[in-house]
Amino acid sequence: MEEQKNTGVVIDHLFRHQFGKMVSILCRIFGLEHLETIEDAIQDTFVKASISWRTGIPENPEAWLTTAAKNRTIDLFRKLKSENERSKYFEKGTSSIAVSELFLDNEIADSQLRMIFTACHPALDPRDQIAFALKTIAGFSQKEIAAALLLKVETIKKRLSRARASIQKEALVFEIPQGEELKKRRIRVLEVLYLIFNEGFHSTKKEMIVRKDLCGEALRLCKMLIEHPKICDAETQALFALMCFHAARLDSKIDDLNEIIDMRLQDRSKWYFPLIVAGNSMMMKATEGGVYSPYHYEAAIASEHLRAKKFENTNWEQILFWYEKLQAISPSPFNLLNMAVVNLQRDEPALAKAIMDKVEPKNLGQRDYLYYGCLAQYYKAIKNYDQALACYDQALATVQNDSEKRYLEKKRKKIEDMQ
Repeated sequence: MEEQKNTGVVIDHLFRHQFGKMVSILCRIFGLEHLETIEDAIQDTFVKASISWRTGIPENPEAWLTTAAKNRTIDLFRKLKSENERSKYFEKGTSSIAVSELFLDNEIADSQLRMIFTACHPALDPRDQIAFALKTIAGFSQKEIAAALLLKVETIKKRLSRARASIQKEALVFEIPQGEELKKRRIRVLEVLYLIFNEGFHSTKKEMIVRKDLCGEALRLCKMLIEHPKICDAETQALFALMCFHAARLDSKIDDLNEIIDMRLQDRSKWYFPLIVAGNSMMMKATEGGVYSPYHYEAAIASEHLRAKKFENTNWEQILFWYEKLQAISPSPFNLLNMAVVNLQRDEPALAKAIMDKVEPKNLGQRDYLYYGCLAQYYKAIKNYDQALACYDQALATVQNDSEKRYLEKKRKKIEDMQ
C-alpha cells in the first residue's frame, strides 16, 4: 500500500513536469488542430505508467515517460493517417527537424516557449487565454484553474472549449512571435507563470497548502524566458526574482504534519540561501533600467521580509511604502488586504479598518476567508473579542484548505482563551 502511495506521488510530480513538455512537443509535430487528441494520448501515457509502475518505479522514470511519449507519437501518426506526410516534413528541408531530435533538451525548451506564446495568442479571447495556458502548460485541472482564477468550474470548461474552437478556426501558427507582438504577448505569459507559482505557494487544493512542484515548474519556465535573448526583459527578471524570494521560504511555511506555521514563529534558518542570492542578483539586473512593474514592487516586499533576521526586525514602514506603490500601478483588493495586515503589525488598527472598509469580500473569490481572518485580527487588536470570534466563524465557513482551516481554528481558540 505504501509503495503504491509513493508511486502515485512520483507520477503526480512527473505529470506536473512532463505534461507541458509532451503537449508542446506533440503539438509541434502534429499541429495545434490535433490538441485534444494529443492531450488524450498524454493522459494515456500517465495511466499506463500508473499501471506499469505498480511493481516498482523505473530507475529513470522521466526517460521511461519520454520513450512512452515517442511510442505514442508513432501511434498518433497512424491514427491520424499522416505518418508519411509528417515524416517527409520533418526529414526534408533546411529548417526541418527529425522527430527524435524534438526530445532533446534545447528543442523541448523551444517547443514549450512556442506553446506558451501560442496559448497567449491575441486571436484567443483574453478571458480564455490564461485558462487555456494553465491547462496546456502546467496540466491544471478545470477545478484548479477555476480556483486560480476565482471562477466557477463550468465557466472554465466553456473557456477551454472556446479556446480550442478559436485555434481551429484561426489556424494558429505554433511559433514565438517577433517584435512588438512579442512584447504584447509576453505580458500575458508572465501573468500565467505568476498564477502557476501562486498556486504552488498558496494552494487552493483542499488537502495541501504548499505545492513545491508547481513553484519549481514556474521557476523553470520563467528561467527559460530569461535565457532567451529576445524574450528577456526587466519585468521577466523581476518576476523571476519574486519567485526566488518566495520559494526560498517554502520550507519554513509548514511543519512535518502539513500544519501552517505563523510567520512570527517560522524558523528562518530553513530559508534557502542560494535562492535568495539568485533573487538578489536578478533583482539588480531588473532595476537597471529604472522602470518598475508590479513584479518589481512585489519582489521588493518579499525582499524586505527576507532582510529581517527576526520577525520583530521586519521593516513594516518600508513594506507599506512598497504596497502603496504597487496599489498605485496595479490596484487589487488583495493589495488593500495586505496593507491592512501591515497596519495591524504597525499597531495602527484604525488605519487597518479604514483600508478594509474599501474591500468587498466577494471580490476575493474563493479567498474571501482572508478578509474575515484579517477583520478578526482587527477586532482582537481593539479587544472586541466577541466580534473577533464571529469573524473567525465567517472565515471558517468559507475556507476550503484543511491546513488553513486548522490554522484559523487555532487562532479562534486563542481568542476564546482570552475571554
